[in-house]
Order: sequence, then C-alpha cells, then structure tokens
Amino acid sequence: MQFDDDADLDTSQVQDERGGGIPGGGLTIGGGLVGLLALLAGLFFGIGPQELGLSSGEPGSGPAATTDAQVSRTCRTGKDANTRQDCRTVAVVNSAQSFWSQELPRRGGTYTPAPTVFFTGQVRTGCGAATSAVGPFYCPADRKVYLDLGFFDELKTKFGASGGPFAQAYVVAHEYGHHVQDLTGVLGRAQDRRTGAGSNAVRVELQADCYAGVWARHATTTPERSTGRPLVERLTPADVDDGLNAAAAVGDDRIQERFQGRVTPESWTHGSAAQRRQWFTTGYSTGDVARCDTFHQE
Repeated sequence: MQFDDDADLDTSQVQDERGGGIPGGGLTIGGGLVGLLALLAGLFFGIGPQELGLSSGEPGSGPAATTDAQVSRTCRTGKDANTRQDCRTVAVVNSAQSFWSQELPRRGGTYTPAPTVFFTGQVRTGCGAATSAVGPFYCPADRKVYLDLGFFDELKTKFGASGGPFAQAYVVAHEYGHHVQDLTGVLGRAQDRRTGAGSNAVRVELQADCYAGVWARHATTTPERSTGRPLVERLTPADVDDGLNAAAAVGDDRIQERFQGRVTPESWTHGSAAQRRQWFTTGYSTGDVARCDTFHQE
C-alpha cells in the first residue's frame, strides 16, 4: 500500500488523545458472554460500548482535552504515511472520508465527516467509558471512531493475522462503514440486542466489511480535493490478501475457537471468517455499494 508522497494529510480529521486516558481508572466491562469474549479476545471492533453491552462507568460527552497532538506535528504528507503507522492511519481516514463524501451525494445522501480518536488504554466517549479491550469501535452517540493503535500489534500476536499496512487500513475502513450506516439509518438495526449467525448485528458488521471493500476498490481512483490526485497511489493483490486475512482472523468462529475452545454460532455478533472474507470480497470486486445489502442477500 503506497500513498502519494507529495499529498498533504488532513490531521483535523484525527483527535490525538494518546497519553490522556480516564482519571482514576478502575473500569470494568460487563455484558455476559459478549463482555467475556471482549475481555478474552481483546476485540469487538464494531459499534460503541453501549451498543455491544460493554458500557462501563459513567457516559461522557467525549474524550478529555487533547494531551499530545502528536499527529498534527509529525503527519504532514503522504511520505509520512509511508513511514509511520499513526500517519498511515490518518491517510486512510482521509482517503475513506474523501470517497464517502463523494459517493453518498452521488446516491442522493449527505456525508458528514467523522473524526477518529487515537487513545491509549482507556477513553471516555459519547457511548460511555471503554478500554482498549473493546478494540476499535464506532460510537453513534458522538459519531466518532475510537482506536488504540496498539490493537494493530494484537491483530497479529493474538489473532494470527498476517498484518501489514492494508490489514490496518481494512480495520479503519470497516469503522467508517459503520459511520455510513449511521448516516443512512441502517446502524439502528443492530440495536435489538440479538445475536446469532442470522442476526441483524451480524448483518450490520458484514455490511461494514463490504463497505470497506468498496472503499478499497476506489481508493486508488478517488481524488483528493487538495491535489486532484488519489491519496492512495498503489494497492497490490498482496495488500488485498492481507485485508482478507485480517477479516478472517476476526471472524466469530475463529475467535471463539481460539479463546473458548468451541464455536457457538448462536452467540455470534460479527459473522464467521468465511462470511467476513466473502463480504469484503463482494465490496472489493464490484465496487458497488448496492451489492452490500447483507439484509437481503446471503
């Protein structure tokens, strides 16, 4: 995955709260099986803590004041994105939002930008307090994506993904898929608290995977307003394989087998490894948002 060295990065789309955290600590995460798996697996990247039954502590209006706006000082160009993980994430956020800001209006909708919040350890959000154990997530209450960058190491060490820049990009693009669902009114379907292979929760997550694939298909052709050129210059088949590998690694069946020794489809919230690969592939191969209707297609 290669970015345009000369492109300017828009760091206003990222709020850098690393090193801030929540004073006092002492957070606990509940939620029965969902909470148990989040603690064991360290991953439920998807929707915010309340929506997953993982809300802990008192709800907050958002993160604390920025303590270290590192990205604004170090992430200036695409060249920085090609050499630094945090800058690469800024670039993916920029690219994903450029795509959706053009795609939704083309389909009669309106796109409202959503910032990504970098945090370390724990964070207070519009959905409540959360720790890094929840994994990357989107909070519909404040319309922000939350990400502890340490998760990308866990994606390899805990879940066996091959890793790589595009595996990281897939995770970020998945979260922006949730933002698009929020803007289009689809996200609320996951709020019925039901689980299982055919549940709305799973269908919402699979659609976000498909949307990530759609973005990836168009990433190298979506122009940035500042330059008129795509921010992503090159995406190779090996990059896409890394994304597919990451999608499979975080399938419910893989996580359950790894951390509880058995697969229980009735408790699925995100879909199987095969489903996640399938829907990312659908989005990437077609580049068509309309093909991501997981509620009416199997």
